[in-house]
Amino acid sequence: MEDLEVALGLRIPAGELEERFVRSGGPGGQNVNKVATKVELRWAPGRSAALSEDDRRWLLARLRSRLTEEGELVVTSSRTRDQGRNREDARRKLAALVAAALVRPRPRKRTQAPAAAREQRLKEKRRRAQVKLERRTRVALE
Repeated sequence: MEDLEVALGLRIPAGELEERFVRSGGPGGQNVNKVATKVELRWAPGRSAALSEDDRRWLLARLRSRLTEEGELVVTSSRTRDQGRNREDARRKLAALVAAALVRPRPRKRTQAPAAAREQRLKEKRRRAQVKLERRTRVALE
């Protein structure tokens, strides 16, 4: 197995990835009972040398719900009836999952609300206050 290219500058060493092949369910006739085509790909981001400490904390927080009790990220693929294609699919899934989890949102720049928007908001507040005032006074006159 070779290293897994996740994103620019991030490569997971092959030694950190663990592959298991198990029997796949679903259609396939007797082939399903004989051949282990489903792929389980495991990676422990908490122990990975590929990540910086900052990236590791961020990734573990983002993928917390997907990790096992041992801290492993498990990706499976049984899309095809071919072990090799399922292996590539699982590797692609893992790379996409890690790359997406490492994306940090841009910090929001605080801006001032436009004067027209502030005026519109105050105008609407005055209108609603007037509606409520009219409801009160109408009941009081009866």
